[in-house]
Amino acid sequence: MIRDNLTQIFDTVIQTAINCGRNPQEIKLVAVSKGMGVDQIGQAIDCGQTLFGENYLQEASEKIRHFSQKISWHFIGHLQSNKARLTAELFDVVETVDSLKVAQALDKHAKSLNKDLSILVQVNTGKEKQKSGVLPEETEQLLRQIAQTTNLRILGLMTIPPYFSDPEKSRPYFKALKNLADRLSAQQLFMDNNQIELSMGMSGDYQVAIEEGATIIRVGTALFGNRIPHALDQQGA
Repeated sequence: MIRDNLTQIFDTVIQTAINCGRNPQEIKLVAVSKGMGVDQIGQAIDCGQTLFGENYLQEASEKIRHFSQKISWHFIGHLQSNKARLTAELFDVVETVDSLKVAQALDKHAKSLNKDLSILVQVNTGKEKQKSGVLPEETEQLLRQIAQTTNLRILGLMTIPPYFSDPEKSRPYFKALKNLADRLSAQQLFMDNNQIELSMGMSGDYQVAIEEGATIIRVGTALFGNRIPHALDQQGA
């Protein structure tokens, strides 16, 4: 099942990118493996998948330590500063930085590990009170503060739009993130302002996200199948 699903996702990514005039190689798939065991992750690895996303530190720690081969891990859950040490140790990219406090805590621990840690800043494009993320109008200030006070590698932006059963309704939120990234890159606020990462789009709407400029899509259910909901789950896949 996982092999077939992965093939279907890649075929869809390629066709969607071509249809909107983009290079499919610009788009990375983060396999969201929260709630999945090492057997399922191993199956995906056997199919060539090397990039995985996890939401919960305790669960992720057990999985990440299980795999000795070079796999890249993204943290995509809500992060509190008191969990920064383990996050910096386990993950290559933290996609959900939304405050200077969290950024500085990650930077402190990354330095102690002598590790170059990459981040994305999570933007609450829907301005939902229950969602994490910096507000769009406050993103520039946060980026400047992170750049001035840390050595974190700011790769780009991430967003989780409001949930809609119709993926077309997510389009304005993806478009808003792309427009915001374009404005901020013109001010040289990212590590590479010619190649900004935009993490947006999940199982139900990743095609629309690709059409609006996503370079990272986070797909779990469409790859691994339905999982048992986690009591703390906020980020989805």
